[in-house]
Amino acid sequence: MLAVPEMPNAALAATASAAEQKPLIELAHVGVTFQTKRGDPVVAVDDFNLTINKEEIFSLCGPSGCGKSTVVRMLAGLLKPTSGDIWIGGGARARGFSEVAIVFQRPTLLPWSSVINNVLYPVRVLRRVTAADRTRAMELLDLVGLADMAESMPNELSGGMQQRAAIARSLILDPKILLMDEPFGALDALTREDLQLDLLDIHASTRKTILLVTHSISEAVLLSDRVAVMSARPGRLQDLIDIDIAKPRSHETAAVPAFLDYSKRIRDDIFGPRAKREITR
Repeated sequence: MLAVPEMPNAALAATASAAEQKPLIELAHVGVTFQTKRGDPVVAVDDFNLTINKEEIFSLCGPSGCGKSTVVRMLAGLLKPTSGDIWIGGGARARGFSEVAIVFQRPTLLPWSSVINNVLYPVRVLRRVTAADRTRAMELLDLVGLADMAESMPNELSGGMQQRAAIARSLILDPKILLMDEPFGALDALTREDLQLDLLDIHASTRKTILLVTHSISEAVLLSDRVAVMSARPGRLQDLIDIDIAKPRSHETAAVPAFLDYSKRIRDDIFGPRAKREITR
């Protein structure tokens, strides 16, 4: 029998390091074309390429209609790409709650169920709820500051509290990836700022990989490790920015010179050509 030489320790370490550095999410030449009611094709996303690393907070920015939510829906398994490939975890794209969870702009809680039962709903879809599941739900409610509201009904919660409950629900099955599509967009400015810091705390505690879609440039810079700026439709990758600002961050971070520089770069990416156009009435 042919002897197989052992791999040197250095080679093993290099192989392990390469595996750790491999992107958790990869989109290669992805395109999405929709059909209008009249049958006309509309290209929403075209030749879109992106990688997202494990445990990072990654934001998608861009003008309205550029395909940000389309990207999220593809990663959630709600939409198939027309062209290109998507990989999650280094293999074929995973499906199901256990790998990917999504938080929408509105919390969509079940109005007839208590807060804790809303958090447990994804478990009920898959199997019978256990005592360990209820313990886990209470831990998540404590993480988002709602432990004392577990038996309350959704209509007894403020908008911000409802969204916190939705975030807890998204984490109940311990997904690898948390997709957030404008999760704070429907909230007032003060509640939004409060939840931004909550999200940073949740990320520090759970180390989930988070993909955030936002129309707020300052929110993207404050929360993210990297920001991708998409072009106007059809959506393509226009700019990719590493946010090199020390952590932990707070709202005082907005006064840091680098914060202003990153914000200006993103704003110029999105509005630059329009800003140069002469305004006529």
